[in-house]
Amino acid sequence: MKLITAIIKPFKLDAVREALADSGIQGITITEVKGVGRQKGHTELYRGAEYVIDFLPKVKIEVAVEDAKVEAVLDAICRAAKSGQIGDGKVFVTPLEDVIRIRTAERGTAAV
Repeated sequence: MKLITAIIKPFKLDAVREALADSGIQGITITEVKGVGRQKGHTELYRGAEYVIDFLPKVKIEVAVEDAKVEAVLDAICRAAKSGQIGDGKVFVTPLEDVIRIRTAERGTAAV
């Protein structure tokens, strides 16, 4: 099993969620995060004063998948999140040793 973590632009969340649902993914975890990368941030004008916004709002999506579905999930995320502009985000794939469904005590792929 793998844990796929994607950092994307907030306005792409609905498209990514739909693409994952079309790929057969039932459960995802979403977290609102802030970060900085090559995009660097920007300046905003508020009531005549200029403010530097260093950390940009992003959305972190976490999905636990069995090994056979990894490529399909990666493809779905990348297609749906891509705008072609800087700051589209990153996707990380890490090994997932075990999963336990608390309610039934199922383990492994059955718990996902």
